[in-house]
Amino acid sequence: MRASLSITWSSVRFRRTSATQVATHPDLPLPVVLCAIRNARRMRLRFDERERLLKLTHPRGVRTSAALAWAASQKEWVEEQLERALPPVALVPGAVIPVEGVDVELAWNEDSPCLPALAGGRLVCGGPHGRFPRRIELFLKRLALDTLSAETAEIGERGGLRAISVSIGDARTRWGSCSSKGSIRYSWRLILAPPEVRRFVVAHEVAHLKHLDHGKGFKALERELFGGDVAAAELSLRKTAPRLRRIAVPGRA
Repeated sequence: MRASLSITWSSVRFRRTSATQVATHPDLPLPVVLCAIRNARRMRLRFDERERLLKLTHPRGVRTSAALAWAASQKEWVEEQLERALPPVALVPGAVIPVEGVDVELAWNEDSPCLPALAGGRLVCGGPHGRFPRRIELFLKRLALDTLSAETAEIGERGGLRAISVSIGDARTRWGSCSSKGSIRYSWRLILAPPEVRRFVVAHEVAHLKHLDHGKGFKALERELFGGDVAAAELSLRKTAPRLRRIAVPGRA
């Protein structure tokens, strides 16, 4: 399976460059194979599912750094291709999903309590078998809201900031948002991610309580609130995002 997109390049000065090379970019979850083509008039990015690579062709007059930067600007498209390349994971007995970055097996036991519980690498739920997916979903969302609310308060206190409200949702492309009135909304799927990734998103949204842009002041506050390697956390989120979005909840296509 291959997917591609392209941009027309109408005014370039052609010069000799290396024909093919492999590069990486912190904003992209996969390596990029760049190929300069003599008569090409556009840049074209393809996702090769079998080889798990991005393949970028570009005119010879385009610098490698510029071509790679353009590829990085298509990160949302790349993430969509990764998400579509693998089948969804339903919340059914026997499925394996990450919870706080650790793989757990979903298990049904008729004699267990209806409220799911984590134990020994399994998330066990009892009650009627047909209601299993919905019970697991509600458990994960409650855990997400409780955890994210606590961490928002904790990280906010560190910076003297307080959110008016904290809620969760299931946006397809955004992990969090902060309104101008101070309300923060997160994707419940962050509870599936490793804790450092989740806390990075929290620090990012809490920083927006003071700075609604992404300027220098925001970046400095984000680093201070997170207290870790922002670039590493961003890269980890991009790498894990496709798997987190594959988790299928009842009623959502």
